[in-house]
Amino acid sequence: MAGAIRYDDKPNLRELEVGAVILATGNEVFDPSSQPQYGYTQSPNVVTSIEFERILSASGPYMGHLMRPYDLEEPRRIAWIQCVGSRSSHDGGHPYCSAVCCMYAIKEAVIAKEHATDDLDATIFYMDMRTCGKEFETYRERAEKEHGVSFIRSRIHTVEPLGNGDLKIVYADESGALKSEIFDLVVLSVGFQVAEETIALARRLNVPLNHNRFAQTDDFVPVMTDRPGVYVCGALQGPKDIPQSVVEASAAAAVSEDLLHTARWSMTRDIEIPEERNVVGERPRIGVFVCQCGINIGGVVDIPSVREYARGLPYVTYVEDNLYTCSQDTQVKMAEVIREKGINRVVVASCTPKTHEGLFQETLQNAGLNKYLFEMANIRNQDSWVHSKDPVKATEKAKDLVRMAVAKVGLLEPLQETELHMDPAGLVIGGGMAGITAAKNLAAQGYEVHLVERSDTLGGQARSLHQTWRGKPIGEHLKRMIADVEDNPRIHVHLSSDIAHVDGFVGNFSSVVRQKTGEEITIAHGIAVVATGAKEFQTDEYLHGKDPRVMTHQALDGLLRSEGPGLKKLRSAAFIQCVGSREPGRPYCSRVCCTHTLRSALQLKAQQPDMAVYVLYRDLRTYGEREDLYHEARKKGVVFIRYDLAHKPKIEAQEEALEIEAWDPILQNSILIRADLLALATAIVPEDNHALAQFFKLPVGEDGFFVEAHAKLRPVDFSTDGVFLCGMAHYPKSVDESIAQALAASARAATFLASDSVHVGGTVAEVRGHLCSRCGVCIDICSFKAPFFTEEGPAAVNAALCKGCGLCVSSCRSGALHLKGFDDDQMLAMIQEC
Repeated sequence: MAGAIRYDDKPNLRELEVGAVILATGNEVFDPSSQPQYGYTQSPNVVTSIEFERILSASGPYMGHLMRPYDLEEPRRIAWIQCVGSRSSHDGGHPYCSAVCCMYAIKEAVIAKEHATDDLDATIFYMDMRTCGKEFETYRERAEKEHGVSFIRSRIHTVEPLGNGDLKIVYADESGALKSEIFDLVVLSVGFQVAEETIALARRLNVPLNHNRFAQTDDFVPVMTDRPGVYVCGALQGPKDIPQSVVEASAAAAVSEDLLHTARWSMTRDIEIPEERNVVGERPRIGVFVCQCGINIGGVVDIPSVREYARGLPYVTYVEDNLYTCSQDTQVKMAEVIREKGINRVVVASCTPKTHEGLFQETLQNAGLNKYLFEMANIRNQDSWVHSKDPVKATEKAKDLVRMAVAKVGLLEPLQETELHMDPAGLVIGGGMAGITAAKNLAAQGYEVHLVERSDTLGGQARSLHQTWRGKPIGEHLKRMIADVEDNPRIHVHLSSDIAHVDGFVGNFSSVVRQKTGEEITIAHGIAVVATGAKEFQTDEYLHGKDPRVMTHQALDGLLRSEGPGLKKLRSAAFIQCVGSREPGRPYCSRVCCTHTLRSALQLKAQQPDMAVYVLYRDLRTYGEREDLYHEARKKGVVFIRYDLAHKPKIEAQEEALEIEAWDPILQNSILIRADLLALATAIVPEDNHALAQFFKLPVGEDGFFVEAHAKLRPVDFSTDGVFLCGMAHYPKSVDESIAQALAASARAATFLASDSVHVGGTVAEVRGHLCSRCGVCIDICSFKAPFFTEEGPAAVNAALCKGCGLCVSSCRSGALHLKGFDDDQMLAMIQEC
C-alpha cells in the first residue's frame, strides 16, 4: 500500500576500495518443519518463538493482542518447548546450544501474561535453564515467583494436535512418571543456524568456518578471522545474545581502527546541519505529535481523542498522530512539517525519553531548531503500560501529560552546549587480560595510555588460568601480551599503584596515582577504561581449607598447568558446581564455571582415561558452542548428577578418599561417591569497587559489579561521559568475552580521543550570582563536584561536570540556582496543569 517495493529493480554491481571488512551477517532460525513430532506443520497453534514475537508485537498480525491462530481466541494455557533444533543432531538439528532461547522464552512468557486479559498459565519445558548473563538469573526468579511462570524440567518428545485446535503434551517428570497436559498454544523455542547464503559468502571471501559452520576465530582476538583484514561479529561468530553482539560489533571496529588508524579522517565528510533558526522573542508555535506505537499505546489510549484534545491547547498550531513516530519516514515528515508550519516548539507524546529523546532532538536540528526546544510526554511507560486495564482513565491521563508538556515547552528557551578540549590520552585501570587488551589497542591507534595495576605484576586472574574453553594455553599468550605492553613506548605502566583521587570531566580528567611507596603522580587524560576485574570466591563449604584434597578451580588449574605428578595417581575426581553462586546473598550465575569444569574434567580424562569423574550440578550451562565440551565429556564417561539447594552434597573426609553423599533426582535416592580429589566451582566475586565508583561517579549494582549505561544499547559505556567498562568488573565472563569487551571499550573510547573537542549537555545548573549567599550547600551536596566558589565571591557551576540532576537547585536556600530546561516557571506551569 505504501508503494515501497520496486518490482522493476535490478542487481547493481559496485566496486569499493576498503581497508577492512566486517562480517555481521547474523544467523537464521531453525525451521522445525523437519521435526514433525512437534506438530508444527499439523496445527496452526504450534508456532515458533519468532512467530510468537510477531503475535505479541504491536506491529504484528494481531496488533499485539494475544491470540492463537486457529480461532483467534485468547489462549488460556501456553507451553514453551526449549532446545528445538539445538542440543540435538536428530532431524536436522544442531549439537550446540543457541544461547538465547532460555531468556527469550522467559521474556515471552512474562509479556504474554501481561498481555492476557485473564490469568494465563505459562509453562516452560526445559533441560537446563541457561540464564547465565548479567541479571538473567534474577529475571528468571522473578518470572517464577512474581509472574507465576511454571518451569518443568523435561525434554518433550511429541506434541499431539487435537481436533479443536488444542494441543496435548505427554511428558516424563524427573521421577520418571508420565504426565499429560492440554495447552491452547505451543511455542517452539527454535535455535540459531548459519544461513546457506552466509556460508556461500564465507567461501567467496575465503573465510574458514568451523564444524558448526560458524566463523572460525582466534580465542585471543575473538573477532578476527583467519584472513587478515576480515573481521566478524555477532551471531556469525557463534550463538549469542544482543549485549554480546553489540560488544563484538565495537570490538570489530576496534581491530579495524588498529589496522586503519593512519588513514583516520582521510575520507570523512561532515554532516551538514541546517543553520539554527533564532526563535528568541517569537510567539510559541507548538507542534504536537502523538504516537500510537501499535497497541503499546493505541491499544489502551484513545489516540484520536488525545489528538483532538491537543488541538485546543494554548499555542498549539499543528497536531498529528502517527503509527510509529520514531520511524524514519515519520522523522523526515516531522522535519518538513516543522519547517513548513514555522513550528518553534515540539512535543512528542510517545514512549520514554531515555531511549528516544536523542532521536527526536536530532530531527529538530535537521529542521533548523535548537534541540532543547523539545519535550516528551511519556504516555506509554507512565500511562498505557501501567493503566492497561482502564482505557478511559488512561486516555484522560494521556491528555493530562500532553497538557503538562505543552505548558512547559511553551516556556523553553534555546540552550547551548559547552565545547571542551579533548586530552588525547587514556587511563586504563586494571592490568589483567581486559586492561592489557584495551591499553594495547588504544596504543596501536596512536594514543598515549597509562595502565594502572594494583599488584606488582600484570596479568590479573589470567595468571592463574590454564586454558581457554577451546583448549588454547593462556599462560604463553599472556606472557607475549605483557611483553608487548612493557615494550610499547606509548604505554606507561604503573605497578603497585592505586587511584588516589580524580578531578575533571570527559576530555579533561586529572587523576592522582599513588604507589605503595607513597609516591604520587598526576596524570592528565581524556578518557578512562575501568578493568578492575574480579576474583575467585574462597568458600569454607565442603571442607575447603580443611582438607588439601578439596580445592577451587584455580588451584586445580595450577596443578594441570604444572602437570603435577600427583594427578596421574588419581583414581577418581569430583566437581561441585554453584558453590557460593545462585544462593541468597549471591544470586547471580558466575557464567564460566560449568565450561571450566568440563575443560578440567576432560584434561583429567586425557591424563587418566580410566579415571572416574563426576560432576554435581544444578543446571549445566555450557552455552553456545561450549556444548561441544558437554558432548565430549559424556562420550569420555564423565558422570553428571544434578542436585538442588534442598539437597546439597555432603562431604566426609576419610583416609583413603573423600566421601560425597548426593541425592540423585532420577533414582530418587542417595548415592555415595568416593573421590581422591574434589574441585569446587566457586563464585566469581567483584573487587571492592566503591572507592573508584566515588572518584568517577560510577554506579555499582547490588552484586558489587559496575552497572553499564544500558545493557543492550551501551554495554561498555557508563552514564559518566568518557568512562568505559570491560572485563569481569562488569560481570563474570570468559577470557575471549573479556577480550572482546576490552576491545569494545577501546573502540568507544577512541570515538572521543579521535576528536579535538567534545560537547556536553545544555541541561545544566546555573547560578544567579546576585542571589548567592555563599552558604556552600550546593558544593556539599553535589555528587559530581560541579558547583564551586569563584574568586569574585558567588558560587558557579562547572557545566562539564554537571549532570542536570537538580539536587543543588532544590537545596539552594537563596534561590540562586536554576536548572536550564527545568526552571521554576516551567515546572510550575506543568504543576498548574496537573
